Amino acid sequence: MPSSIKKKMPNGITFGMVSVVIMAMAIVLILTSVKTYLSNQIYYESKVVNKIVREVSALKAEKVMLQQSVEALKFKNRVTDTIFTIQENE
Repeated sequence: MPSSIKKKMPNGITFGMVSVVIMAMAIVLILTSVKTYLSNQIYYESKVVNKIVREVSALKAEKVMLQQSVEALKFKNRVTDTIFTIQENE
């Protein structure tokens, strides 16, 4: 086999290989940047949501306490009214 028939293989790194590697690295960098940005946005939004949920639960507890206080005052007012009514009748 004559050596002139063999195709000569390129030695070393070609420009095409370098450009493919750079493109791949750029795509990976862009995708990881987008993922990091979205993860950060989700984290900060979840912090806001958790704060609002805590405030809502605190307000619900306060509402229950206020309702109990109102009921106690209504009962006290009714009892006081009946005492005054009984004293006036005597």
